[in-house]
Amino acid sequence: MATSAPGLTTTKAPFIEEAKAKGQIYIEQPYELYSEENQETWRRLYARILPKWEQYAHPKFLEGVRNLALNPDRIPRLEEINQFLEPLTRFKAKAVSGYVPAYVFFDCIRQRDFPTTITIRDGAKLDYLPEPDIFHDVAGHVPMHTDPQFADVLVRFGEAARSAAFMVGDIQDKDERVRTVESIIKAMARFFWFTIEFGLMRRPEDPSKLCVYGSGLLSSYGELQHSIEAPEVQRYPLQLEWVINQYFEIDHYQPLLFIADSFDHVFSEVERLEKWIHEGKCSNVAPGEPHVNEEDLASFLEVTGSA
Repeated sequence: MATSAPGLTTTKAPFIEEAKAKGQIYIEQPYELYSEENQETWRRLYARILPKWEQYAHPKFLEGVRNLALNPDRIPRLEEINQFLEPLTRFKAKAVSGYVPAYVFFDCIRQRDFPTTITIRDGAKLDYLPEPDIFHDVAGHVPMHTDPQFADVLVRFGEAARSAAFMVGDIQDKDERVRTVESIIKAMARFFWFTIEFGLMRRPEDPSKLCVYGSGLLSSYGELQHSIEAPEVQRYPLQLEWVINQYFEIDHYQPLLFIADSFDHVFSEVERLEKWIHEGKCSNVAPGEPHVNEEDLASFLEVTGSA
C-alpha cells in the first residue's frame, strides 16, 4: 500500500484533479493510492462515531452497517460493498471524481447507482468537511441503501426528477423555462436535504422517541447527538410546503429539522412533490439557498434538448 502523501485526501489528490481535468465524472477507485494516513483517518472516524450510531441511528441503518460488513479498520473497497449491497436492493456505489450535476445525480439514483466520492477528509481536521468524502458517502449514506423501503424512496425521487425535466422541456418561453427549472431544482434539493441528508424519524419501536436516518447527520460525530438532544434545535413534523420553501446553510449545525413518521411517509411525500411540480406549486418557491449553478440548470434542460 502506498504510504506517501498526498494519497487520496480531499482537495489534495492529484488523481482526482487529473480526472476532473479530463472531464471524467465516473472513475475507478484506485485503492493502492490510499496512504496509511488515509486509512488511519477512516479508523478514527469510525471508532468515535460507532457509539453514537448505536444510540441515535435508525434501526435500519444499524442493520445496514451489519449487512455491509463495514470494516472499522480500513477504507472499504466499493466492489466489496456492492457484493453485499446489490443482492439486497440492486443499488450500487459508483465512484465519482467529485461534484455531479443535479439531474445527473438524481438520474443515477433512479437507476440505483449512488455517486460515491472516493477521497477522505484530512485527518488533521476530522470535523471539517469542505465537500463530501468516502466516510460521508459510504458510512453515512450506503447503509440505508440496504433497506428496500428506503431504496424505493431514492428511486422514486429520481423518477420525479426525470418527470420534472420533461415537463420543463414543454415550456416554450426560454426565460420562463430557465426560471421554472431553477425553482424546481431548489425545491427538490431542499426536500433531499431535509429528508435524505438531515432527516429525523419516529422510532419504529417507540414513536414517542426520535432517531436519525439522514446521512449528513449519521456521518457527523458532533451533529448526530445534537440533532436529537439539543434544546435549541427546532424539530417539526415533515411538511412539504415548509420544506420546499425553507433555505438551508451548509456550514453550521442545522437549526431546523423535520420528522418523518416512516419511510412510507417519506415515499408518499416524494409522490406529492412530483404532483406539486406538475401543478406548478414548485415553480416559484422562496428564494435563498441552495444556489443553482449553470451546470445544474443545464443538466435538466439538456434532457429534452431545451437548453
